Amino acid sequence: MTNQLKKHGFLPVITGLFVGVLVLSNVLAAKMVQIGPFVFDGGTLLFPFSYIFGDVLTEVYGYRESRKVIWTGLAMQAFMALNVWLIGVLPAEPSWVFQADYEHILMQMPRIALASVIGYFAGEYSNSVVLSRLKVLTEGRHLWARTIGSTLVGQLLDTVLFVSVAFLGLYPMPVLAAMALSNYLFKTAIEAAFTPLTYRVVALVKKKEGIDVYDRGETYNPLPGR
Repeated sequence: MTNQLKKHGFLPVITGLFVGVLVLSNVLAAKMVQIGPFVFDGGTLLFPFSYIFGDVLTEVYGYRESRKVIWTGLAMQAFMALNVWLIGVLPAEPSWVFQADYEHILMQMPRIALASVIGYFAGEYSNSVVLSRLKVLTEGRHLWARTIGSTLVGQLLDTVLFVSVAFLGLYPMPVLAAMALSNYLFKTAIEAAFTPLTYRVVALVKKKEGIDVYDRGETYNPLPGR
């Protein structure tokens, strides 16, 4: 472990990108998309980037710093859902005729956000733990195996929980099964395709920050500040 007291200049930037992707993914998830045989919510194509940013955070700064960002993302998702709901139930100005449109699209957000929080916490937590443990076990070698392996575990939990909580009862079970499979395949494929870029970003951040944390002896407590 190198000097961890050095100022984390890239950490706020990566945190902002990470949280921004989470929030925007929840908005886009209100629309269902079909491309050929694949059915998925609109946030599916963007959401994998949160795992890419999460991989960079854990790989460079370690599990404890990534855990703080995970909780920040959870808080912002809950805050967004609360505000969407609050604005939805407030009385509309009489000349504003889009209340029904708002309810049809954005009032799905509280349920989607709840599903996203549950799936995201399970998936991102497991993704961080698997990547962190594999880094120690491999002595920092084979980054591609760590990022892809952790994604396979994290996205599986995330996808099953998200689809179940967000859409159960709204769509027939065959559609939900197709959606879950499509989401999982797309998310893992996107992260695998971006592996070369992940390598470059990780190398750049490690070099600029002078940090390369190994979580030896980490207990992986999911709670912040412990």
